[in-house]
Amino acid sequence: MSLPSAPQLLRGQKALVTGANSGIGKATAIALGRAGADVVVNYVAGRDAAEDVVREIESSGVRAYAYEADVSQEDQVGAMVSHMVREFGTVDVLVANAGLQRDAALTDMTVEQWRKVLDVNLTGQFLCAREAAKEFLRRGVVPEVSRSAGKVVCMSSVHQVIPWSGHVNYASSKGGVQMLMATLAQELAPHRIRVNAVAPGAIRTPINRSAWDTPEAESELLRLIPYRRVGDPEDIANVVVALASDLFDYVVGSTIYVDGGMTLFPGFATGG
Repeated sequence: MSLPSAPQLLRGQKALVTGANSGIGKATAIALGRAGADVVVNYVAGRDAAEDVVREIESSGVRAYAYEADVSQEDQVGAMVSHMVREFGTVDVLVANAGLQRDAALTDMTVEQWRKVLDVNLTGQFLCAREAAKEFLRRGVVPEVSRSAGKVVCMSSVHQVIPWSGHVNYASSKGGVQMLMATLAQELAPHRIRVNAVAPGAIRTPINRSAWDTPEAESELLRLIPYRRVGDPEDIANVVVALASDLFDYVVGSTIYVDGGMTLFPGFATGG
């Protein structure tokens, strides 16, 4: 999908995007580069895809590199942020996007499936936000770069408020992201650090391909979307760029739903 490029809202800033070699993370990393930021493309598998993203970002005239790290592992997250500070000098923007699904009915779900999703989707965001916040606090506000000392954008989901039968681990992780984000926002705002979240609805990404890759599946999905189209990764990326910019400097502790109105659907309003 072709969308207008954002102006240079983030010129001179340094951004880290986790899970950035595909889907929403890829689109976000590219959009941040087009907005003027130097970008670290984090991935846990698929180096070739990550390097492709790096090349596309660099075509915007900014710097980028790929970094392999499992965001659920404390030592790897610490090493990733330390490496970024050495390479780029600092961190201005963290997009905590990495996430996965391990789906099963409740009675079939294993503890390993439960823990893996919580470890990546929730603990991973905590670890990345903690390490980024240390750098934000160390550096403080640099007025010629941004009015904020740092920005964290947590990637949540409409399933932080919409129950999702058969996905109890994923829905629980995203519900946790909502309270993680709000609590971090409250704690860090006095230091001029802004924490917010984006909650995507149905987006055309590899993780949910079966929901939209046939006309029949897409037709069924569109019944739940008042705007009557499935979202594209760029729809999320554009909101992330805006949230990370000074245009949204007074937005703190908010979740922006990017879902074509999915959370307005009458059945969801009653949990049905």
